[in-house]
Amino acid sequence: MKLPRDMSGEELVTLLCKYWLYERVHQVGSHVILQTQEPTSHRIAIPAHKALRVGTLNSILASVAAHKNVSKEDVLNRL
Repeated sequence: MKLPRDMSGEELVTLLCKYWLYERVHQVGSHVILQTQEPTSHRIAIPAHKALRVGTLNSILASVAAHKNVSKEDVLNRL
């Protein structure tokens, strides 16, 4: 599945909070820290940039997928 090339960090934060039960914990510089307790505790840092690099987005989606025990495509489809 092809990753979006124009997704911003803020847009990704909003979608992860809405669909994957992450909560915004705080922001350190240009990185937003998200945390979830479902199914266990997991924290990720999302760069609050205008457009995320493809490798960065791929890494974030892979991390969410591994933690939620679903495929990366499932995560991307729900965004």
